[in-house]
Amino acid sequence: MRALYSAATGMMAQELNVQVISNNIANMRTTGYKRQQAHFQDLLYQTLRRAGSATSAADTRAPAAVEIGSGVKAVSTARTMTQGNLTPTERDFDIAIRGEGFFRIEMPDGSTAFTRDGGFDLDAQGRIVTKDGFLLAPGIEVPQDATSVSISASGLVEASVAGNQPQQIGQIGLVRFVNKAGLESVGDNLFRETAASGAPIEGDPTADGFGSLQQGFLEEANVNAVTEISELIAAQRAYEMNSRVISAADQMLQSANQMFRG
Repeated sequence: MRALYSAATGMMAQELNVQVISNNIANMRTTGYKRQQAHFQDLLYQTLRRAGSATSAADTRAPAAVEIGSGVKAVSTARTMTQGNLTPTERDFDIAIRGEGFFRIEMPDGSTAFTRDGGFDLDAQGRIVTKDGFLLAPGIEVPQDATSVSISASGLVEASVAGNQPQQIGQIGLVRFVNKAGLESVGDNLFRETAASGAPIEGDPTADGFGSLQQGFLEEANVNAVTEISELIAAQRAYEMNSRVISAADQMLQSANQMFRG
């Protein structure tokens, strides 16, 4: 029976939905994480009678079709790229983006990745790097005798050295994308450019279309616990209903089999 296969696709779809929700909940405390949401589409239909087909010799027409669907399929687990709350950390190299934009990260293999996680540190050479040691681009090196570092909203980095005026040591830039939801997640709070996202558009913080930087803050995940629990309950109920359809279809097949034997 078609109902068995349709309900089976529904159960698989809700299993995927629960996996997406569980990943969102697991990353509630991940800096710069953007929640995912599963989207679905119906599968192909078998048309038993087309709308508008002739129903008599008098040229009457069927006002509606008779179509039987074959279930559901997952089409995307798109990310919601809304702004997360900013939390103060009082660390000089924690930088949050307020508004649009991503930090540009130079990977060890020479490729470029992008992130909203502004939790940076210094490496042994005094360069600003991610928690995994990946270089924030463009490379900014802090003098070893610097007593403090200030980062303006526009990305200007200045270092203070005892007995001297603050000196500019670099400029943090941002990139944005026409379709930021089309970025590929590669783990470690990093994204990569895809054909869907479009090429990165570079600019400075506070410039037109770009957000500003806030030193001493980090962006929280944009995951709402109440929303995720509500979505989880709805997914569980949908899964249960599809399992009941399978049970009902099985009972109908069993009854038909008994009638055939009789």
